[in-house]
Amino acid sequence: MSLNVMVVGAYGNFGSIISRRLARVDGIELVLAGRGAQIAQLAQELGTRFWQGDVLGTDFAKALSAFQVGLVIHTAGPFQGQDYAVARACIAAGAHYCDLSDAREFVAGITQLDESARSRGVAVLSGCSSVPTLSAAVIEAFLAKAGGGFCAHSLRYGITSSAKMPGLSTVQGVLSYAGRPVPQQRNGRLEQVPGWYGLEWVSITGMRGRRLVANVDVPDMAVFPERYGLRDVCFKAGPGLALGTFANHLLARAIRSGLISRPDGIASRLHRLGRRFEAFGNGKSAFYLELGGVKDEHPSRYRWELLATHDKGPQIPCCAAIALARKMATGFQPTPGARVCVGEIDLQEYLEAIGPSFITVTEWSR
Repeated sequence: MSLNVMVVGAYGNFGSIISRRLARVDGIELVLAGRGAQIAQLAQELGTRFWQGDVLGTDFAKALSAFQVGLVIHTAGPFQGQDYAVARACIAAGAHYCDLSDAREFVAGITQLDESARSRGVAVLSGCSSVPTLSAAVIEAFLAKAGGGFCAHSLRYGITSSAKMPGLSTVQGVLSYAGRPVPQQRNGRLEQVPGWYGLEWVSITGMRGRRLVANVDVPDMAVFPERYGLRDVCFKAGPGLALGTFANHLLARAIRSGLISRPDGIASRLHRLGRRFEAFGNGKSAFYLELGGVKDEHPSRYRWELLATHDKGPQIPCCAAIALARKMATGFQPTPGARVCVGEIDLQEYLEAIGPSFITVTEWSR
């Protein structure tokens, strides 16, 4: 029997990637969902069913039941400030749920739905994306390989995208905390640092030159210190062109100084400006992770890098949801309950969902 998968926000940046990938997977019957007329056009192109409507309205739960949806993939961000209406409707309809949120408060707060999800026998997984799903998979794959001889104490990691601009909702999300306090784990305690401050140059294997990254807010800070016993956790990110990271930093400074109160209007302008500079990029994106610790009483480090070419970086955040859907289509049933999506997809499953044609993985330890 096929698994009916509904993609919410199917014609968006991430939603369209997931929809196109899952439309070719055996054992999955796809249902596209969205408010605009584009949903019918995409459904016709992919040869799938669709539902056009507002997922925040009362008809959404009815649509889930009518299409007998087994899994909902929620891609319609930004998730900063969103409530859990979509997840609650899934629970009511008895459908499993995952989202691509990277909003820390949204992801960490999903546990408030745990009791109701358990009572309905469904899994509600938040943060099914690069962070924290991929980052957790990398850490756990290394710790399993290292055995009990490695004791981790610090984590420095991040994402540098290509110059190709993501969707406007993604830009609005990452700028929502510009100049605002975001937590990072330092010396065993969470400290507040300004978003898009902390400029730093990083080098990636296979990428000429260096990339500029800065402090951003991620769900991992609510999970990783306790899960892995880490005293220091630092995550940074930035667009492919240093000019973009610097523009975000200047916006953060303007907000902290009181010159700008809200970044909403600026986000659309920066998005339009960024699109004009896309041709100056090299099409490369990267995820990097460096774990520090002690092995057999000696200092030790482990580094893992994922390099994506040909502007394929936006596919990487989508592949946790793709991997979950593929896994469920073969009979896997996630444990009921509402939780952060860590430990649900292992590293091999994640990489298989990405595909090898445009990625290179580099790792070393010493």
